[in-house]
Amino acid sequence: MSTLPAQTRDWLTRPGLDRLWKATRTRLESNGLQATGTLRITGLDAQEKTALSQLLGRPLTSATVTIRLDALDSRLRASAAGLGLAGTLRALGPPLTDRRAVRADAEARREQIWAAVAESLDDSPLRGKAWARQWYDGLRRVGVPRGVTQETAARTLQQAVQVLTLLHGPERPGVRGRGELAAEVTGSAHGLDDGTWLARLVHRGIALAHGCEHPDNAAGRRALWRLAAVTPDEVSSTVLAYGLRPRGEGWRERALHERALQHAETHLTLRDLHALQLNMPSGTLVHICENPRIVEAAADAACSQPLVCTSGSAATAVLTLLDALAATGCRFAYHGDFDWPGLTLANRIIRRYDARPWRLNAEDYERLAASTHAQGVPQLPLAGEPVIADWDPGLAPAMEALGIALHEEATLDLLVKDLS
Repeated sequence: MSTLPAQTRDWLTRPGLDRLWKATRTRLESNGLQATGTLRITGLDAQEKTALSQLLGRPLTSATVTIRLDALDSRLRASAAGLGLAGTLRALGPPLTDRRAVRADAEARREQIWAAVAESLDDSPLRGKAWARQWYDGLRRVGVPRGVTQETAARTLQQAVQVLTLLHGPERPGVRGRGELAAEVTGSAHGLDDGTWLARLVHRGIALAHGCEHPDNAAGRRALWRLAAVTPDEVSSTVLAYGLRPRGEGWRERALHERALQHAETHLTLRDLHALQLNMPSGTLVHICENPRIVEAAADAACSQPLVCTSGSAATAVLTLLDALAATGCRFAYHGDFDWPGLTLANRIIRRYDARPWRLNAEDYERLAASTHAQGVPQLPLAGEPVIADWDPGLAPAMEALGIALHEEATLDLLVKDLS
């Protein structure tokens, strides 16, 4: 690279030329480093007029100047700099970036990635399947998520083709675990975990292959995996229940009935729930609570009423159990914490199952607040944004007025009495 003489460098880096070099650098980087077109600089001060007049070889009297870049390029080549416009900017630093070339290179590499995916599909048993072409076309339209490198994109898309080939090819194996499938394709048992881009790609393919909608919730995604003979992890997530007495002669139903008779709580996995026949007597009232302590107290008191615990925000196992109970005609009553997250969860459960509030109205809150205050219980301040209770518009204002949060344990005795 040519270097500028010291005096020339000093002359070209005078403060009066700062804006010129910044503007020309931006223009050249955007148009392929070609000294073409014109540049207009406005609001020139006296120092800039003097410097530009000397550089361009013509007097400037206006506060605005229009500069032909090819003319500036020629003048610099004929000057002591001995370099064109691009060469001068490189010598002044920092290095120039041909952004047009960078974009073209990135686009070429993206095209290579998609061409490779199309080739993999054509070379696979999925060739000729309409859903596979629809899957590919849909991915092309959506593109690669922001933040995913091209190397990662290429690898993940190829893995998606491999997974879909294993699941829908002519030599597809029997039922297999999701972790096992992920380890075979990605080397990690977590490669197909819910929320990963690879899992989303595969979900789209399975849905198209079976002509169903792409699910937008965890339960739907689990069902989609099972549709492709893949079993997601169905044993780590559980729901806490008590007092369920389903009719049926299967060992699972008998075990639940026996635990209810023995006043023992039960942790049910998704695998249990898919195998159980939860044929409860129509109209059975099932109470729902938020905190496991309520279940523990109900068991200690040998309560008789069936109870399901959300254990905080209701996860897939909780909703799966409640859905199954609702399908048999069960009715529900819900109680949770008197705080804003508690009201959010209560709204969700009450809306979904048409549950009635269980000691969860404004009067219940005010009575409980007065009782805990009289007992000298330390007051927990409310935090967060207020939430309107669907079942009682007066509850949120009452909570805001007192400004304290009350958790389920504060009303434990009354809840246990109801369950008895």
